[in-house]
Amino acid sequence: MRKLILLSLIILTVCQIQAADKVTFKTEAPDVVVSGDQFRLEFTINTQDVKDFRAPSISGFDVLMGPTRSQQSSTQIINGKVSSSRSITFTYILMAGKEGTYTIPAASIEVDGEKVFSNAIQIKVLPPDQSGGSSGGQASSSRSQVAGSRITKDDLFITATASKTTVHEQEAILLTYKVYTLVNLRQLQGDMPDLKGFHTQEIPLPQQKKFSLEHYKGRNYNTTVWSQYILFPQQTGKLEIPSITFNGVVAQQTISDDPFDAFFNGGGYVEVKKQIVTPKLTINVQPLPARPANFSGAVGEFQIASSINSTEVKTNDAVTIKITLSGVGNMKLINTPEVKFPQDFEIYDPKITDKYDLTNNGLSGTKTFEYLAIPRHAGDFTVPAVEFVYFDLKSNSYKTLKTQAYNLKVAKGQGNAEQVISDFTNKENVKILGTDIRFIKLGDTKLHPQGEFFFGSLGYWLWYVIPLLLFVAFIVIYRNQAKENANIAKLKTKKANKVAAKRMKQAGKLLAENKKNEFYDEVLKALWGYVGDKLNIPVSLLSKDNVEAELIKYGVSAELIKEFMAVLNECEFARYAPGNESEAMDKVYAASVGIISKMENNIKH
Repeated sequence: MRKLILLSLIILTVCQIQAADKVTFKTEAPDVVVSGDQFRLEFTINTQDVKDFRAPSISGFDVLMGPTRSQQSSTQIINGKVSSSRSITFTYILMAGKEGTYTIPAASIEVDGEKVFSNAIQIKVLPPDQSGGSSGGQASSSRSQVAGSRITKDDLFITATASKTTVHEQEAILLTYKVYTLVNLRQLQGDMPDLKGFHTQEIPLPQQKKFSLEHYKGRNYNTTVWSQYILFPQQTGKLEIPSITFNGVVAQQTISDDPFDAFFNGGGYVEVKKQIVTPKLTINVQPLPARPANFSGAVGEFQIASSINSTEVKTNDAVTIKITLSGVGNMKLINTPEVKFPQDFEIYDPKITDKYDLTNNGLSGTKTFEYLAIPRHAGDFTVPAVEFVYFDLKSNSYKTLKTQAYNLKVAKGQGNAEQVISDFTNKENVKILGTDIRFIKLGDTKLHPQGEFFFGSLGYWLWYVIPLLLFVAFIVIYRNQAKENANIAKLKTKKANKVAAKRMKQAGKLLAENKKNEFYDEVLKALWGYVGDKLNIPVSLLSKDNVEAELIKYGVSAELIKEFMAVLNECEFARYAPGNESEAMDKVYAASVGIISKMENNIKH
């Protein structure tokens, strides 16, 4: 009785699950076929309560058989949960005719009194393979020969193509490596090319490669995109993308002259190694037109937006302005826009957030800069509009985007008259407010005998001379500091090592957290930022050639310059190198810290 009740509950649950399932009607067929080939066209619906199946009009193909109807049912009970599936498949056997692209419309079927339609599909028909160019080869002296020994460059090769061969500096290029094979390719390995003069980012592709048919130069190959990179040229002139040597392993069936050997061994397979060399590419990089003084370094197509948390705040409250750049281009290489807060605001370094995807035209998405400042005095202030100048590839001209200006009303915050106000922006001395009422002095009072005067004594004159000397010294130091602060280039030069040390400290944290991409990005920012600040090179002109020329001007030895360039190259390509990632990151970190220290001791201003 218990078994009967349990069985009834299972059947009831299955029925309920089946009733709750959404009806789907799906069309399936190969995406690409060859003229003269036979293939299956299937229409599958996930229910068996159907009637009145109507196939679409099939043009461009010969129907050899069909439709044949088959039913599938299954039930599973896992951890007390019941799942079931019931479906019907209608199958046609078709033969591909003339080459071209054909559309098979939707089929229809009736379910519970309602018509349900399948999806339409497209099938590309390739022309027949025009083989005959391969050499036959000669049989060896042994009883069997290996077909793999006759693999030619037409049977297995890799193409290297660039989306553009003539570009502007910083314009994105899509580099694609594609495999074409007529053989059974089992393995393929190849190192990333040494792309000097480019900022490179690899497009993530599935590890499991999916091959599809493609007609290429009269042959029908199995093809797949092996790897893709987005390149941003960092210098002008003719830049070369060198060839790569891939090492492939091909499974080939042995051919035996002995009929008994062929019968008993089944013509087994052997693995044959094959080297494939990709072609070289040359990219012509044209310089950008004369750069405006406030050029951001951005090349592509962009939009800008800004927001503020509040325009009415109190002293010591935070004011947050967000600037969001969106579009497509060299998003990662854009300079940070400058927000000119009022002079007596305490300003912090902006927080930068990237959200973008790799596309054929570069990095597409958004880059957000979040600026935080704290007003220290009450009053009405204005934060002027931020200008963003970029090079537009469509119009081949510079364009300027502007945010809105913000008018701030800062009211006096909480605090008494004796509060201490410190302006960290201008580095002013601490001021004491409300000194008209002094606190009553406590403790013992020292009395002087009558007739003993302080006037005319040495202490009297020292009270005049010492403050005067201190005042003069203060004026001299203050003016020198003001001059140094006014000289932005000199200030950046003095702080170059400090900024680089701060970034390397952050890189050390990313190393400990094993965040590979973020680690390499932070180390590159430290290296490029240090040498740019130290040599006073604008970001728009920051390239390896310019850095090398400036280092020579400053008398840095050729060996040290070579070592610095080697560290840059190692950092740029270490993320793509095979092997122990942790060991490579440790090596890059140590080398970067060492070269910054050496450069600091050698570059003198």
